[in-house]
Amino acid sequence: MDAHSIGRSFLDPCFNAPVLIAGSSPEANDKAAHIIEGAGLRVADKVQIRAAVDSIDRQLAASAVWLELGHEDDSLLDELLDRVNRDVSDGRYAAVIATPMELLDVVTARAREQTIEVVVGPNEADRAAALATALANSRVAAHLSDIAADKNAVRIRQLSEEVSRIASTLARLSEGPSMPARRPTIVNEAGMPDVAAERIRAVIRARRLRSRYFPEELFADPAWDMLLDLLQAEISHLRVPVSSLCIAAAVPATTALRWLKAMVQEGLFVRRADPHDGRRVFVELAPHTSQALRRYFNDVDEVAVI
Repeated sequence: MDAHSIGRSFLDPCFNAPVLIAGSSPEANDKAAHIIEGAGLRVADKVQIRAAVDSIDRQLAASAVWLELGHEDDSLLDELLDRVNRDVSDGRYAAVIATPMELLDVVTARAREQTIEVVVGPNEADRAAALATALANSRVAAHLSDIAADKNAVRIRQLSEEVSRIASTLARLSEGPSMPARRPTIVNEAGMPDVAAERIRAVIRARRLRSRYFPEELFADPAWDMLLDLLQAEISHLRVPVSSLCIAAAVPATTALRWLKAMVQEGLFVRRADPHDGRRVFVELAPHTSQALRRYFNDVDEVAVI
């Protein structure tokens, strides 16, 4: 499936507001333009990252701004991301940011608005899906046709429903077991059920070991993998940046980011700004999520958990 077949299924033909592209190179800009034009939108301009803020100032109206990042790592990028975050929050336009993995922490620290679509090392399908989702969620997308029929929207809705189910299950667990625990609950100094970090690490190792014998995609379960990683980090008093959590999810980084966003929106995870580095955000378990996980491991006792 290419950009043309994906794009024209979700855009009303009369909706032709331009999209501004800012990229690290002409080649990067052409990748974005291919998706945008295939979706039936006009490209307002293609500029270098260093000229992006000035171009945004000159652009009177846009349906979206697309950033195609390479290896930029300077104050100009910070200024640009802050500007895009503010504009999207104000409803001025939608935004898509394509980034390499090494800039993911910077991007997620600065581009905090939930409707900004971030894709990591994306292929063409990832880019098309990001554009569809960004425009569908944008406050300026009044002329969009019903996106509910689009396959990408269906997948996003399914993800949201699954995360809601997980949240409900954890909420029940955090209130205590529905049957007596197999052994008395041992609590730590914070009054939380005590779980050994080595036990959680053993579960994580066992889950990764499966890929030696079976295709890894058979066992993709990013929500559980992220929950486990954050729990063992909490017990070990470690901080987990966004990029590390995406790696722990054991799925493509763009998929992991969508799960992370949904888990934050459901209140399962909490984002914390690094007080010493404005270009990094940590993720941690919400208190009720931690309580539920600890009760779960206490209830299953020594039964193998994978």
